[in-house]
Amino acid sequence: MISIEDILSSRGRVRILKLLLEQEELNISAIMHKCALNYSAVVYHLGKLIEAGLVKEKKFGKIRIFKINKSNPVNILLSRVLESLNRINSSEYKDDR
Repeated sequence: MISIEDILSSRGRVRILKLLLEQEELNISAIMHKCALNYSAVVYHLGKLIEAGLVKEKKFGKIRIFKINKSNPVNILLSRVLESLNRINSSEYKDDR
């Protein structure tokens, strides 16, 4: 099993996690475009996130849909951390103007 430190050490995995926390469900193409990552990088990172139990995959024929595993308590904590960081970043932006 991959550790949370390994998950958070990769910008690509953090981008994908953040996106899935915001968007609920996405296919690989949408993840690629929104995260600005190539296909092989997205597949690799999704594999690691699935291995860690943070992301689930649904298959509809050849279509693969990925979503956050809401039953994993780590995702609840990550969601709260990302929300807090977004609030801090937006308040810093307002203070800079």
